[in-house]
Amino acid sequence: MASDRDPKSLTVALVTQPAGDLDGCTLDPAQPVFTEFYLPDAAGSLDAVFGMDIGTPDSDGRFISHPDGPLDVVTTDDFHSVVFVAVPPYDRDSFAAFDRSGTELPLTVLDVEPEETPFEG
Repeated sequence: MASDRDPKSLTVALVTQPAGDLDGCTLDPAQPVFTEFYLPDAAGSLDAVFGMDIGTPDSDGRFISHPDGPLDVVTTDDFHSVVFVAVPPYDRDSFAAFDRSGTELPLTVLDVEPEETPFEG
């Protein structure tokens, strides 16, 4: 998504699930794992009508692309407990996680999937 949006920046809300809810995950069952994201434009019409972001639930983290660099958090980023930053060419080596203070965090990619939940509407 970030390369498709380039040269504009992309910001995406990310949410977690406990590792114990993920089949095949060997982490501590209480460990939060980032598993889902909310498309950045999905709530646009609600936001336009009500004048605030009501279409995206509270998120545990944020993904932000920096098309012109750096691979770091900057003061204009929307800070969360965890901020994932990507820069071109948007591959594994150009992707990192940071805490609110800008300290890089260890990043482990898991090959697990969250359980499918039916839409309740």
